[in-house]
Amino acid sequence: MSELVRAELGRHDWAALGCGCGDSAEHVPLLFEAILTAEDVRDMQGYTLQDHVVVETDVHECTPPAVGVILGALAGDVSPAAREELLDALRCIALGASHAPHGLSPEEARIEGACRAAAHEGFWILAHLGLTGNADDAGTVAGICASLGLGGDKYADYQRLFRGRAAAKTKRGRGRYA
Repeated sequence: MSELVRAELGRHDWAALGCGCGDSAEHVPLLFEAILTAEDVRDMQGYTLQDHVVVETDVHECTPPAVGVILGALAGDVSPAAREELLDALRCIALGASHAPHGLSPEEARIEGACRAAAHEGFWILAHLGLTGNADDAGTVAGICASLGLGGDKYADYQRLFRGRAAAKTKRGRGRYA
């Protein structure tokens, strides 16, 4: 696990935050450690951010700080299995945080707003991954950016690039670019 991830994990009192499983989020740093130190999918078996950081697309108290950890991890080298787990969690978070604010409780709106803000801080990490990762990564990043409106004035340009990389997979029939 990188020092950046350790620092981001250490910034938060996870025990004071609610988790999607119904307990405190005290165990969430251990989930991240298991995922980020796993060499392959078998090593990650039983460790997932789903049902903790995000439940389907529902976000929880621990979700905004987890977004920072996810982005910190994606800024470094992680195994393909870990990258897939992190991007899938971020995709689900983005879908949950893209809800219209009406109809939400003030607490739900605050959490979703904090998730969006944390994701906005990591736009360049996502842009780098969308432009240099494989086609599946590019497609996932495109969806995350679309759900959260990431990229500001640059949004349309980057969205076109991400979608182009994702579409090239279909044309080539491969998951990776040369």
